[in-house]
Amino acid sequence: MSAASHTILVVDDEAPLRRVLERTLSRQGLRVIGAGSAETAYELLATEQPDALLLDIHLPTMSGLALYLAIVHRWPVFEGRIAIMTGDAEADEVREVTDWLTSVFRIDEERARGGAGA
Repeated sequence: MSAASHTILVVDDEAPLRRVLERTLSRQGLRVIGAGSAETAYELLATEQPDALLLDIHLPTMSGLALYLAIVHRWPVFEGRIAIMTGDAEADEVREVTDWLTSVFRIDEERARGGAGA
């Protein structure tokens, strides 16, 4: 499958950044759909079937993490195909995601060793 046949949905309320991402990804041969809000992204997903999604963690009406959860709840096929981005590495949401990922990997490591949770 060629890169031109891949579609990515970029969700960022900061239009200049979203346009830079759209241009950069388009130059790589991807079809890019842009959305400036969580609501617009959710509506687009009812008619579009992107191969991957790139969500800003800071959106005006809901966080990228909340949007991620809403999307995978309604469209489970997108699980594992969504990346969340931010320019603010100290954001509370980033710490929440980092803590969650750390706990998931600890559970997997414990299972691999045959420990409790296996």
